[in-house]
Amino acid sequence: MKAFDIFRLSLSHVKKSKMRSWLTIIGIVIGVAAVVAIISIGQGMQESVQSRLGSLGADLITVTPGFSRAQGFEGPRGGGGGAAGINLTDRDLNAIKQVPGVLYVNGMVSGRSDMVLGTEKTSVSISGVDTATWRSMITTQLEAGRYLQPGDSNAVVIGYSLAHETFLQPITLNRPVTIGGKSFKVVGIFVQSGGGFGGGGGDNAVYMPADYARDVITTNVSRNTFTSILVKVADVSLVNNITTDIVQKLMPERHVNPRTQDFTVTAFATIQQQITSVVQTISLFLAAIAAVSLLVGAVGIANTMFMSVMERTRQIGLLKALGATDSEVMKLFLIESGLFGLFGGIIGITFGILVSVIVSAVGLRAIGPGGTMSAVVTPELLIFALAFSIFVGVVSGVVPARQAAKMNPVDALRFEQ
Repeated sequence: MKAFDIFRLSLSHVKKSKMRSWLTIIGIVIGVAAVVAIISIGQGMQESVQSRLGSLGADLITVTPGFSRAQGFEGPRGGGGGAAGINLTDRDLNAIKQVPGVLYVNGMVSGRSDMVLGTEKTSVSISGVDTATWRSMITTQLEAGRYLQPGDSNAVVIGYSLAHETFLQPITLNRPVTIGGKSFKVVGIFVQSGGGFGGGGGDNAVYMPADYARDVITTNVSRNTFTSILVKVADVSLVNNITTDIVQKLMPERHVNPRTQDFTVTAFATIQQQITSVVQTISLFLAAIAAVSLLVGAVGIANTMFMSVMERTRQIGLLKALGATDSEVMKLFLIESGLFGLFGGIIGITFGILVSVIVSAVGLRAIGPGGTMSAVVTPELLIFALAFSIFVGVVSGVVPARQAAKMNPVDALRFEQ
């Protein structure tokens, strides 16, 4: 028989047994849809994380008080005194400036204070920054106004949510607000960012010159001391080396050794890599679980093909009596099982895309208007899913096809159901 004739014969039997065919295909549909949806959503999560972490700046390093052996990130806006209650000093800041490859250094004073607008009052996160270098280190854009500048007096830049959502009335530019009992003027408002890393862009944060921050935050931070130091390097590829150099520079400056180290130096690029790796691992794990359902579909195809061989025993005997070879009979059943995988793959891909889009839409509403997560469906994913479903279908039909091909035509013609 010609290949086209074998294909037509296989397709006609799939069409003939509609109910059984659909029940068999459903197993593949569920597996493929689950794999496509989970992988596309996982890819979207990775890109969302990359986008959000991108605002950190891969060229930034943070130095915080207290030492974590796990190199945990405490952040430039952590608690006032760090884990050990020992702040960083001007001497530490000047020592870091001497490290080769360091471009900018920003001593930060972080804490919390009360903010009053009219009759309303709320607790806000305060970040005191060095206005001479802060503009060169942040990555978040402004919705309105300007950044802090050297010489600013009683000026603040605030986050998007603080300006538009915290109080009953939106905070506009040049509006006076009271923070920690002192009056400040709003000179800038950040765009909505959903984060606050790298010393810029926190939606609920207030940024002001460091000297003024010391006067308003509830924790006691003395002059010439900082709760964290943010470092910007000249070459991203040298971040790890510069991180090591900063540690080696600060140890003698603070009179500590590796055993008594009382500070932590963390590269934002390292945090980015660690979080991305975790997201990738979770996505692959979930995809592997979803792929198990394909095995269930494969069992369904194999069961259907065994039943098909049994029901068509006389037909097989007739085909072989008319000159059909073992390989042609085997192709007949392999094509049929492959068609189950093909149709199941096409329908499964369609449902998978639909599910991923719905889940992404629901996720965006949960995240809020500033959310950026969306499913990413790539051509490579669709091709892989379709090819894999066809492969599963063909493999599932190998044993039944071999059984059909090995039948004795005389015995097959005598077979009665």
